[in-house]
Amino acid sequence: MADGWEWDDTLFAGTAVHYRRGRLPYAPGLADALRGALRLDGRGRLVDMGCGPGVLALDLAHLFGEVVGVDPDAGMIEEAGREAAQRGLSGKVRWVRARAERLPAGLGTFTVAAFGQSFHWMDQERVAATVRGMLRPGGALVHVSDLKSKAPASAEDLPHPAVPYGAVDELVKRYLGPVRRAGRGVLPSGTAGGEADVLRAAGFSGPRRLVVPGGPPLERTWDDVVAGVFSMSFSAPHLFGGRRAAFESDLHRLLREAAPAGLFSQRPPDTEVFVWGLDPAGAAAEDGGVPPP
Repeated sequence: MADGWEWDDTLFAGTAVHYRRGRLPYAPGLADALRGALRLDGRGRLVDMGCGPGVLALDLAHLFGEVVGVDPDAGMIEEAGREAAQRGLSGKVRWVRARAERLPAGLGTFTVAAFGQSFHWMDQERVAATVRGMLRPGGALVHVSDLKSKAPASAEDLPHPAVPYGAVDELVKRYLGPVRRAGRGVLPSGTAGGEADVLRAAGFSGPRRLVVPGGPPLERTWDDVVAGVFSMSFSAPHLFGGRRAAFESDLHRLLREAAPAGLFSQRPPDTEVFVWGLDPAGAAAEDGGVPPP
């Protein structure tokens, strides 16, 4: 965790209902890429740490015999359960409300442990050691995230304008201040880095890096963009207090001016995956192989 900041249960309060609509999807080829990299065959067990509303867990469920999603936010667990039911996966996926640092007993061992843009919120040393002990021999830890680009993708040659993210960020700062909010605290320097060093110190080897293309451009409505803003920890709905309605009105006005027809075009980011193995002999080199689970 970042120095001077402590996790609290308001970090993602109220964001779950906006998450699936507001967040950009992972690359459509992610499941196939993991199937090939880890030789997954529909058996084994997956634990998704910090699963949110189940985006990653549900998209990968067909690659495993059983899936466990873990998240401390009640709203996220509720949304995950609702989506699992809609997909007919309730009998295959179990949801556990808990912090990764305080897992309940009896979860068992797993073939793969996945972190979908969640590891940076955790006590990394503690969670890495815990997860290593939960993995079966030959298992893997998989870290999935959007591939960060120095420059935002433009909407040039696309049918609609680009989302004005710079202006949206400035509006959020106007309401919430210039320092990034995070639950009841702030993160002046962002979340902690150094993930690779932490995982190596915990006994993981590798990693093997995969980049999965982000897929075709997406159409985004005004309401999609608003949902995206309210899905973020640093602009969670509760942070605006009594000014939420005013903020939402100003945000809609900004978006209407940027796209009078109500539609934006956006190229989804590539998905970056780091696969960490347990066997030092099998995955010692950068971009090397990972033992099959």
